[in-house]
Amino acid sequence: MHKEDEDTKRAIRGGPRTFVQLASLVGALALGGCNVGPNFKAPEVAVNKSWSPKSDPRISTQTAVDALWWKEFKDPSLDRLIEFAHRDNLPLQVSALRIVEARAQYGVATGRQWPQTQVLFANGQAVGLNAREAGMLGIDRNFGAYQLGFDAVWELDFWGKYRRGVEAETAALLGSVADYYYSLISVTAEVARTYVAMRTFEVLIEQARKNAAVQEQSLQIAESRLRNGATSELDVTQATALLETTLASIPQLQTKLLGVQNALNTLLGQPTGAIAELLAGPKQIPKAPAQVAVSVPAEMLRRRPDIRSAEMSAAAQCARIGIAKAELYPSFSITGSIGLRAATNGPGSSNLFSPDSVAYSIGPKIVFPFFNYGRLKNSVRVEDARFQQLLVQYRNTVLKAAQEVEDALSGFINAQEALQFEQRSVKASERSVEIALAQYREGATDYQRVLDAQRSLLEHENSLAQTDSSIATSMIALYKALGGGWELRHGQPFLSEQTRKEMEDRTDWSDILVEPKSPETKQPPPPPTKQNPGPPKQNPAPQNTQNPAPQNTQNQPPANKQNPTPGKQ
Repeated sequence: MHKEDEDTKRAIRGGPRTFVQLASLVGALALGGCNVGPNFKAPEVAVNKSWSPKSDPRISTQTAVDALWWKEFKDPSLDRLIEFAHRDNLPLQVSALRIVEARAQYGVATGRQWPQTQVLFANGQAVGLNAREAGMLGIDRNFGAYQLGFDAVWELDFWGKYRRGVEAETAALLGSVADYYYSLISVTAEVARTYVAMRTFEVLIEQARKNAAVQEQSLQIAESRLRNGATSELDVTQATALLETTLASIPQLQTKLLGVQNALNTLLGQPTGAIAELLAGPKQIPKAPAQVAVSVPAEMLRRRPDIRSAEMSAAAQCARIGIAKAELYPSFSITGSIGLRAATNGPGSSNLFSPDSVAYSIGPKIVFPFFNYGRLKNSVRVEDARFQQLLVQYRNTVLKAAQEVEDALSGFINAQEALQFEQRSVKASERSVEIALAQYREGATDYQRVLDAQRSLLEHENSLAQTDSSIATSMIALYKALGGGWELRHGQPFLSEQTRKEMEDRTDWSDILVEPKSPETKQPPPPPTKQNPGPPKQNPAPQNTQNPAPQNTQNQPPANKQNPTPGKQ
């Protein structure tokens, strides 16, 4: 037997011992590793202990925020619109799909902690040597070479680069969930606000028509007095001008009304005109309750998803500092290859599947980027500067959230106070019109008094409608600022069955589309609300009471292909 064959067999017999020694080295390096870079700590932002209206009876701080706040308007049409918006709103569906994307990115990050390269390979080559090379090697010039094997490279996470990557993607995943919940809040508030605007324009149109009827009667009186020689043509022309001005305002209001109706269709993911039946109902502005529950500022910090999202963005960026810092240090890798090699010429075996064809290599590898001309340090500085930006942005998000609540509270309270004055003003204006017309018939006053009274009545009625609308929109803005409305969706599927099926037909998604990933399941439950006073002891999946099945199936918009069944998201 050739000495080379004996050496080969001896090396093969020693391979397992070498592998055990290298495995021990891998374990020691893994256990001795550390995470470079800072650990994230949520920044502290000072907020007031209570809201500014401390003793106003219209504000309750002892009651939890109402998770179904829009039902306080007691408007079935609004309830249905919000239900279908939760189901069919397209930007909301995009937010849900971003969660799926973040879940997949999280899976990529966790996979990087294990051997980064694991490949099977096979090749065959026809080799032709020149005469000199063949003579030096003592082999034929032409022969075939074959190879079959497995390669692996594992960069050990000694400095925590890949663990920090998992931290970053975990925070990004949780941030995407928070973004979805904030989109849900925004969609709910926008549907309610647009609906109130629609009803307001309907009221303004009805008021304009009513005032036009009164002004037409005044014109007839002026024309009668002109025919009887009791007045001049000036009264008739003035009455005509006021009537035509009022009539001209109606098409302008109808244009605005159509605009908000089209906006509602878009919010529900429908073409224009598709939800006309849903808009049927009394043409009146929704009435806000006399009292709203706002809890305390500390609860707002826990409840608002955009604050949570800002925190998770900062946490993800903090982890990226560690990733960049890990590049400053040597990287330790284990590389290995094992396979079968054969050639039709030479001293080795020509049978690819012979034991003598086994070949392997395994060993450590160290890479130290020593000369990098400041690139790596500056990369760390870039990530740190971005992190500081996000910390400042987080503080700004908290302060803006508190400001939004305070502004909405002020608007809600002051609009209610203004409403009382507006109501008395309208009654006085109505009486002024009656007196002015009576005096004009009797010739006790000129027509200017009538004109002034009728103009004043229309202005005060419009102002009353706008103030009434302002109360409703201030309440909507208040609950959006408080972050109310997402809690009952906690734990529910983000995607509809139709969307899941469409995606699964294209791609193998495993359980990503249905099952939440580990970071999602470890999140704390939402803050207590009026409908959800607190998490149950065994924490079962919450019931989807936010999207009950509609009772009046005749008032449903056309089924959306993405979401064929109401109440499923």
